[in-house]
Amino acid sequence: MTAPLNRNLLASDGRITDVIKDVAAAYQPAVVDLACLIAAIPAPTNQEAERSRFVAQRMTELGAEHVQIDEIGDVVGRIRGVRSQPALLLAAHIDTVFPRSTSLAQTRSDGRIAGPGIGDNSLGVAAVLMMPRMLQALDVRPAVDILLTGNVGEEGLGNLRGIRAVMDAHPEIGAVIAVEGHNLGRVTHVAVGSRRLRVRVTGPGGHSWGDFGNPNAIHVAAEIVAELARLPLPHTPKTTLSVGTFHGGISVNTIAPDAEFVVDLRSVEEDALRRLAERVDLVLRAPRRGVTVDVEVMGVRPAGVVSPTSRIVRLAIETLEALGIPPTGDASSTDANIPISRGIPAVCIGLTTGGNVHREDEYIETAPLAAGLTQLLSLSLAVAGELATGTIAPRPVP
Repeated sequence: MTAPLNRNLLASDGRITDVIKDVAAAYQPAVVDLACLIAAIPAPTNQEAERSRFVAQRMTELGAEHVQIDEIGDVVGRIRGVRSQPALLLAAHIDTVFPRSTSLAQTRSDGRIAGPGIGDNSLGVAAVLMMPRMLQALDVRPAVDILLTGNVGEEGLGNLRGIRAVMDAHPEIGAVIAVEGHNLGRVTHVAVGSRRLRVRVTGPGGHSWGDFGNPNAIHVAAEIVAELARLPLPHTPKTTLSVGTFHGGISVNTIAPDAEFVVDLRSVEEDALRRLAERVDLVLRAPRRGVTVDVEVMGVRPAGVVSPTSRIVRLAIETLEALGIPPTGDASSTDANIPISRGIPAVCIGLTTGGNVHREDEYIETAPLAAGLTQLLSLSLAVAGELATGTIAPRPVP
C-alpha cells in the first residue's frame, strides 16, 4: 500500500468507484474458499483455541502486522495507516453455537454453500482476514490504522467477552465495524442489551405419598415463573422476558428436591433493562416456605444506541444506497454492543444473503458477496478517513 486514500470513494453521482467493485469481485472466490476452511474447524463458544490458531496464521500470511493471540483466544492484527490513531477496529467473531460433536460437513451447489456456521460467522472472519490483500490490490493506505480481530465469545453465554477484552487492550480504538456473514443490507446501530439468570430452587424432597406436604421445588419454581410472566413490560422501548429452559426433579413419584430455569431479559434501552431486572429480582428474592432460591448471573450485555444521524451510520447507509441495496436499520445483540455502550461509534454490517442461521443446514449465497465486500472496503476506508479528520469521534457516556 503505497499512498493514502486522498480522493472520494464515491463518484460524483454517488456510485461506488469501479476499482473497488473490481477488487471485491476479484477476491470473492478467495474469501469464499477461506470461509469454508474456517467453518471446518470446530469453535464452540469458550472452546475456540483451534480456530484461533488457524486465524492467526492466516492473518499473518495475508499481510497483517503484529498478529497476536491474547490469553482468551482473541486474534488481533494491524494494517498500518497514515496515522496510528484513533484506530478503526474490524471485528468478526470466530465462535459458533454448535457443540464440538457437530458434523461440520459442507455442501456446495450452484451459488450456494451450506454448513454449520458458514455465514455466522466464518464468512465474516474470512472477509476481515482478506482486508490487507484487498487494500494492497487497491494500492491505497487507510487514513488511520485498521485493527483486525477474530474474537471469541460472541455467541450465547460467551457474554461478548472477546470484544470486551479487545476493546480493553486497545484504548486507541475510535470506531468499530462489526462484520457478520449474513444480512447484507443490515445496519445494526441499536444494541439490544440482556441479562441472563439461572435460578435454582431446592427443597427437602421426599416420597410423593409418604412425605406429601413437603414443598415441591418444581411447584415453587413454576409459581415463580408464573409471577415473572405477569410482570408488565413496556412496548417502547421494546423490553422482553423469556424463560428459556426449565428442568428438575427425580421421578414421577418423588417430591422434587430441585428445579432450575434460565431467564433471558432484553431491552434496547439500558434504563428499561435495569428497571426490569430490579422487578425480577424482587420476585426471585421473595421468601418461599421450605425452599431455597439461588440466583446466578450468567451474562450481562449492555444496551445502547448510535444515532441514525451519526456519521458512521450515515456512511453505512450511503454505501449501501450507492450499491443499490436498500439499507435496513436494525436492533440486535452483536459485538457492536460493547463499543456502543462505551460511547465509541460502531455499527454491525452483513456481507451476503442466506438463511437457517444457528441450524446445521445454514447456508449463504455467494453471488451477493461481491457487493458485501465492496461495502466493507468502501465503508472501512470512509470511516478511517473521518476518524483522521475528527468527523467521527467518541461521545461521552452518561
